[in-house]
Amino acid sequence: MSIYSEYDFEKIVSPLLSWYGRAARVLPWRDHPEPYRVWVSEIMLQQTRVEAVKPYFERFLAALPTVSDLARAPEEQLLKLWEGLGYYSRARNLQKAARIMAERHRGEVPASYEELLALPGIGEYTAGAISSIAFGIPVPAVDGNVLRVVSRLSADDSDIGNPALKKDVAARLRRILPEGRAGDFNQAMMELGATVCLPNGAPLCGECPLSSLCLAHREGLTDRLPVKTAKKARVSEDLTVFLIACGGRAALRRRPEKGLLAGLWELPNVPGKLGAEQAKELLEKWGVPAREMKPLPGAKHIFTHREWHMTAWAVRTGRADEGMTWASTRELEESYPLPYAFKAFFRPLKELISAID
Repeated sequence: MSIYSEYDFEKIVSPLLSWYGRAARVLPWRDHPEPYRVWVSEIMLQQTRVEAVKPYFERFLAALPTVSDLARAPEEQLLKLWEGLGYYSRARNLQKAARIMAERHRGEVPASYEELLALPGIGEYTAGAISSIAFGIPVPAVDGNVLRVVSRLSADDSDIGNPALKKDVAARLRRILPEGRAGDFNQAMMELGATVCLPNGAPLCGECPLSSLCLAHREGLTDRLPVKTAKKARVSEDLTVFLIACGGRAALRRRPEKGLLAGLWELPNVPGKLGAEQAKELLEKWGVPAREMKPLPGAKHIFTHREWHMTAWAVRTGRADEGMTWASTRELEESYPLPYAFKAFFRPLKELISAID
């Protein structure tokens, strides 16, 4: 039996909620926790830091304030609003879910855990968060923050990456959800994990409202918990990226509809690390012979399971090949969503275009 099941979680409810009432961060989606706002915020917060999400959330809600607006939005607008957040499948699933809501739920976020769970992009944690925060339904929301808090409270060294353990924790927490305050409890647990019970052996135990109830703190185990099986090492890939300008416009191309960064616009690139002569030969084949070419500082971008090491060339050409899409500075800013992976090249690309105008 897991130690989770032996620990008396009932005793953490009151001090945790008292602390949350005093210490909760002021966040734009908490001011008015309507279902649509909660849903959008939870999707954005998946694998993205709170501070990074805040400006995106406000801009997104200003442009697409309702489920119906999101359902009808052109994909280019949606992806442009998402540009820089990464994990673009989240945005596409958000719109797929909005269209289902428009067709089956009268343009409203469904007030049912089961119906939420059936929507694209919504798993058990997200369904629990929306259900409890927006509708007051007594359902737990168990994410990595919550698992870390629970692991340390109970000094349990079980692998928190085990899905069965997550279900065990959810079942245990469901029994202690305070009547009428399930949403507050779930947010308090997540808040504690995000701001105090920090990962990587760096918890702020002196600021924790539950330190006197924490077995890991009492036994000096906070730096060892939680236990999680190490992820596979990322695959390292070399990439040569081309910033190509012609007549005040930059060359873009669209990525394949499946796979990494599916369907997004990108700077032309090829696998490998090309030298000057190889790069010139390739540009000739692409129909954009280099009139001028210079190297740029390289860049690195880390994805979940791979990392790109990018060599870059700034190129001026006198021929705008029809096989590529050519965009002005304004179009780059307004119409063409570029993956954050190429962020290091955004400024030099605009400078390259401006120098030609």
